[in-house]
Parts: sequence; structure tokens; C-alpha cells
Amino acid sequence: MTTERVIRAKNIRKNYADSAALSNFNLEVYSGQIMGLIGPNGAGKSTFLQAVLGLVDIKGDLEVLGLSPNKDRHELLNKVCSITDVAIMPRWMTVREVLKYVEGVHPRFNLNKARKILSNTNINRSSRIRTLSRGMVVQLHLAIVMAIDAELLVLDEPTLGLDLSYRKEFYSQLIEDYFDGNKTIIISTHQVEEIEGVLSDVVFMDQGKEILSGSIDELNQKFLELRPKTENLEKAKALNPLYIRTELGRPVYLYENVNVEKLRDFGEVHPPAIADLFLAVMKKNKEGEDK
Repeated sequence: MTTERVIRAKNIRKNYADSAALSNFNLEVYSGQIMGLIGPNGAGKSTFLQAVLGLVDIKGDLEVLGLSPNKDRHELLNKVCSITDVAIMPRWMTVREVLKYVEGVHPRFNLNKARKILSNTNINRSSRIRTLSRGMVVQLHLAIVMAIDAELLVLDEPTLGLDLSYRKEFYSQLIEDYFDGNKTIIISTHQVEEIEGVLSDVVFMDQGKEILSGSIDELNQKFLELRPKTENLEKAKALNPLYIRTELGRPVYLYENVNVEKLRDFGEVHPPAIADLFLAVMKKNKEGEDK
């Protein structure tokens, strides 16, 4: 992985009426990363991505690919590809018309490449979008993405309108066919389970603030889950778990910065799923706010 910085955000602030969409939010993203912004609705994920694309005015320092999103938006959009809900497309247009439209608005879109990708599917370029299955719409979006030579891909809740099987298909094909280790992807979602196997790095957000961030490897080192044997329940609890959940009637303890060998004496140990870590961190953060 190279160390070229793609996004630098420092003390980013954005207010809507009486509420703060972003509150002194900081983030650095480097080339080759697949960064996940994870948080509930209203956490500030979409607002931040809109700021990255120069779609909203913010306070603070924001630099994307060495450019100011607001001042240099036209130049920036030559280097960036963005997608929101892949289930939404102009239903009255034909596939051919959609491709021609994208060619007209994105200078780095390769029409011939998109056609070649679609030739390996069952999609007829004369078909109207409304006649395509959801799976075909996903394939069409992927063909468009893969035909754009963008340095940064911004995905804002891209699979919101899709069923689980299509959501997983979207991400697996995206990584398999698009990501080459040099491009950078930043994804916002509240559907944690569908992307945790895709991400290299993650930021948990709530109420416009970062709650937790780090690479997946770092988080797997810092946080561990223990399924204690029945006879070791009290000993495990004495180590002050960060969070306790129940799985199939058995307690599962989450620890932060506890020696793995010590935990292995009490039962089965493994890194937590990102979804479980997110729930634990959010609950802990909420408890801190209520005090």
C-alpha cells in the first residue's frame, strides 16, 4: 500500500438549523485503502461525503486529492466517481442512453470498456431500465464504475434499495473486478455486516463525531471476544469486559487491550465481528453521554 494521502479532513463542522451534522470531525484516507464510515442514520456520514464531493459548504480544512472540493470541484470530479443508491436509475431511459449520459458527464468514462463488460451479462443495451431485474441494475452500475478510471470512488449507502443477496454481489464484484490496490474507496453505510469483509479501515460515527477509528488489523489486535467456559464465568467477568452480549444462550464478553493469553485460559477467544464491535462501542458511548 502506498502512502499518498487522498483525503485530509481537519476540524470539519457543518450545522443544519439547530443541529450539528459534523462536529470537529477529523479523517485521513490514503491511497489503497477501503475506508468504511459506519454509523446510524443522522451520524453525519452522508454530509461528510457530500463535503468531499464539494456539494455542501463546511467549516474546517478539507483537501481531496490535493484539491479544495468547493474551489476546485470541476477538476476534482474528473478524478472521482460517486454512487448513491444503486437501485435508483432513470427508469424511462434505455441502457444505451444511460451509458451515453455517463459518457457526457464524466470525462474518464470509457464507453467501449462499459460495453465490453456488459457483453458478458444478459443485459440488452436497448432495454429500458424499468424492465431490468434488480440484479441487472447492480451489474449495470458495476459496469459503469469499472469503466471510469477514477482515483477515488465514493459510495454513499450504495446498496440501500437492494436485497441482501444483491448487496453482497455488489461488493464482491466491486472488489474482485474494480479494486486493484491503488485506487481508494470510501463507503458509508449503516448495514455493517455486508461490508466488514471488504474494508481495510473503519470509522464509527455518531452525531457528527468519530467514536472509534482504525485499521481492521489494529482493531482485531485491540479488541477481543471471549466465550468463557461455564466454570470461568466469574473470572472472565472480573477482567471488566467492555460489553457483554448473548449468543445461543451463552454470554460473549468483549475486551479492550486485554492480553490474549490470559483470555485463552478462560475459553474460546477471537476478534469481534465489526458489527458486534460497532454495537458495543455505540452503547458504551451512549452510556457515557447519559452520565
